Amino acid sequence: MVYKVKNYIKEYREKKGMSQGNLAELCNVSRQTINAIENNKYDPSLQLAFDIAEKLRVRIDKLFISKGVEKSEY
Repeated sequence: MVYKVKNYIKEYREKKGMSQGNLAELCNVSRQTINAIENNKYDPSLQLAFDIAEKLRVRIDKLFISKGVEKSEY
């Protein structure tokens, strides 16, 4: 079994009416970084993950969920 992390940044960001650019500015990263994280192309550092959760005012365990998948599905 392989564990993959899914994030819900886009969903929480959109609920707040926030653009990727707004969130990026608050977290001192580029909009492209936020886009890559939302699309699971880049895993944020632990510090950035906490920063994103803080700016979105959501618990980090609600924002990032680890799911086990079979190796064949990976």
